[in-house]
Order: sequence, then structure tokens, then C-alpha cells
Amino acid sequence: MDSRGLILGIESSCDETSAAVVARGRDQLSNVVASQIATHARYGGVVPELASREHLLNIVPVIRASLADAGVAFADLDAIAVTEGPGLAGALLVGITYAKALAFALGKPLIAVNHLEGHIHAVLLEQAALDEAATPLPALALVVSGGHTHLYLTQQRGDSWHYSNVGRTVDDAAGEAFDKVAKLLGLGYPGGPWIDFLAAHGDPRAVPFSFAQIKSKPHRDNSARSGPASQYLFSFSGIKTAVLRYTQTHSLEASIQARQQALASMSNPRPQDALALCDEETLGLIASFQRAVVDDLRRKTFRAAEELGAASVLVSGGVAANRELRVRFTAEAADHGIPIAFPSLALSTDNAAMIAAAAWPKFLARDFAAEDLSAQASLTLGR
Repeated sequence: MDSRGLILGIESSCDETSAAVVARGRDQLSNVVASQIATHARYGGVVPELASREHLLNIVPVIRASLADAGVAFADLDAIAVTEGPGLAGALLVGITYAKALAFALGKPLIAVNHLEGHIHAVLLEQAALDEAATPLPALALVVSGGHTHLYLTQQRGDSWHYSNVGRTVDDAAGEAFDKVAKLLGLGYPGGPWIDFLAAHGDPRAVPFSFAQIKSKPHRDNSARSGPASQYLFSFSGIKTAVLRYTQTHSLEASIQARQQALASMSNPRPQDALALCDEETLGLIASFQRAVVDDLRRKTFRAAEELGAASVLVSGGVAANRELRVRFTAEAADHGIPIAFPSLALSTDNAAMIAAAAWPKFLARDFAAEDLSAQASLTLGR
């Protein structure tokens, strides 16, 4: 019987336990995600030890559910794929340990996948399902999430994919800035959906945020710096500090504390609940913050796409779910006459379907993981 190209993907890099079955890198048969938002929301961020514990509780039922949804058995699988990194070491080890044991027990090959490559393939997976020619290459991929803000020039050579890291953040990731500003303003976690919803009700011109120019640092031997050019570097630590300074100089501390207490008294607070707790000045601050971040991402992404000769733009990661980002990026792409693609909202955040999709080219190349595969918390992608 011919192989169906079924790959079971496992993702546990941060605070989502996910398993998915994807056929030949393009047909998503299942994608089950167990979120830990309720566990970490009270702390305003992910607690690594709690994340690892939740992965241990969730991984077996999540994998069973993904197989059931796909209508396949373990014996039908052609390979097991798992996130190697980057991410939280303890969280990664849960997925890797289970994947190694499962691959050994089934006699199936094990494929290690870079989480960042997975985000790129979240877009490619859905584009391939629609139309094989839907993604002109080379593509400039913006991976923007709570832990990452990177630009990759993405190309395909035969069945293999190659990535050049042409841009990155030098401090906070964009999603991290959303989380920290939301926490600073007494809003919920994760901050992205709260900021996104409330920004629509404020004036994005209320606070004139700006970004300083980032300069590349030379090596100690004064040789030319390798890696991303300075014009494609991002920095979001400064705008987070600027929001803090604004709240202090405009005496917003009391209203922030009152809003935080009001939301804490609710059993399941939502962004809509915060609207009545925000005055016009706070809504303008939120809208201005979001507009500044989105515009910085937009300017540098499309500058890189034009200067590097990209034939399309891909945007993926949790921040790719932001509504203003999608609207402004889509309009900019139309102005440049360049195709742009986003993942569905379900595949924007961490998920295993993207891991299984990214594993397919590696399966074809027989690029299998070694027996000593372990977590690589600081794993990079590209050169």
C-alpha cells in the first residue's frame, strides 16, 4: 500500500500543547491545541515550571484526540515530528521525550523541526491547500509573536527550504511588548487581544510615539558585522518604557489600579469588559501604541521586501492575528503590487499543524533526528 505521507506533529515550546496530523505537508487532517492561558493569566505571563507541568498532563490526551479527529491510528503514520526549539527548555523536553519514545515504539522516523520554520509553514500549508502557485518565491516572511520578531528571506530549492535571517529584534519581541503594555495598563493576559480590541475605540494620533534608529555594532576586531542589516532591526523596549512614562506624567496610576481590581473581580474577564473601564485618554494611548508598533513592522518589512527582491510577503505568529496589522499590511502590499498571505487565526498562534507541515520536506530528504535529540531553547533559523 502506498504511503499517505501522514506526519504526526507535536508542539510544546511554550504554553500550548498541540498535536496534529498533516498529509504530505498540505492536507491538515487534525489540529488539537490545549491552551494554558487560564493557568498563566493570574501571573501576567508564562511561568515555565507550570507550563511544563501542564504539558505533562495534556500531551497524551491531545495526541489521542488528534489521531481520532484525523481518523487514523498510530500504525498509519509515516513519521513523528516535534519542535526542537526555540522555546522553554522544560516545555520542549516534554514534547521531545514523548515523541522520541513514540517513534521508537512504532519504529517510525523522528523529525526535529525549528519552531520558527514552523510558523512560516503555517502560511505555506494553507496556501498549498488552496493553490500550488499561490506563494511566489522568494518570499519575505515576518515571524512576529510573543517571543520572536524576525524577517526571513525564504526560498525553495527542490524539496528543501532555505532561510536567510535578514531582520530581527534587538530586545523585546513585538508580542512581548503587547503583553507588557497590557499588564502595565491593568489589562488581561495575553495582552495582544486586549490591545487589539481596545485600540479600535481610541485615536491612534493621540500620542506621537517614535522609534530611534538602530545601529549595527561592529565586531571587536572592527570587521564588518554579519547578520541582519541595521535598517531591518526592530526594538520594542523603548516604546514600552514610553508608555510607562506617559502613565506617570499623566497621573494614570489610580485609574489603572481601579481597572485592574475591577477585572480581577470578574470570573472570566474579556477585552469587551475593559472598554467601560477605559477613558478616552487611555484608549488613545492604547491605539497610539498599537499604531506605532504596526507601522514600524510594516515599514521595515516592506522596505526589506523591496530591497531584497522578494516576490511575496508572508506574515505569521501570534501577532499576525492582530486586525490592524492585517489591514495595514494588506493595504501596503496592494500599494507595492506584491502578494501577501497570513495564516488563519487558528494557525497564527502556536500549533502542531505547522510543525507537521514543516517536517514534510525533511521527510522527503530523509533528514531524520539523531537518537540524542534534545531541547534547543535558543535555536536559531537561517544564517
